[in-house]
Amino acid sequence: MEILKIISVAFIAMILYLALKDEKKELAYFVLLSSGIIIIIFIIPKMKAIVLFLESVSIKTGVDIIYLNTIFKILGIAYLTTFCTELCKDAGASSLASKVEVAGKVIILSLGVPILMAVLKSIVSIISA
Repeated sequence: MEILKIISVAFIAMILYLALKDEKKELAYFVLLSSGIIIIIFIIPKMKAIVLFLESVSIKTGVDIIYLNTIFKILGIAYLTTFCTELCKDAGASSLASKVEVAGKVIILSLGVPILMAVLKSIVSIISA
């Protein structure tokens, strides 16, 4: 099971972090960053399978693939923003973490506007018909 591997990496990283945080702070943060990257590498095949499935559903239902790509970008930005924010908080830079969160939200909003406009256009066409 992949989750057992992920939990094992997380627990080992946590123990190493706790052992190193007082004496070798730089190395402790490197342990957190490395473990996060390892966990992401574990889930990439699952994410790829989900993307392929949603693309096939999109093609079968006739939904424009551009919208699906935009949703994937939004999800990616959300995950990366969360990852970066948590690393910043772990490093004690919570003000930087807040700024990364705001930036991520603005970028997500800017990517979501075309989808929102398409939905509103569809609603207006249904109502006026």
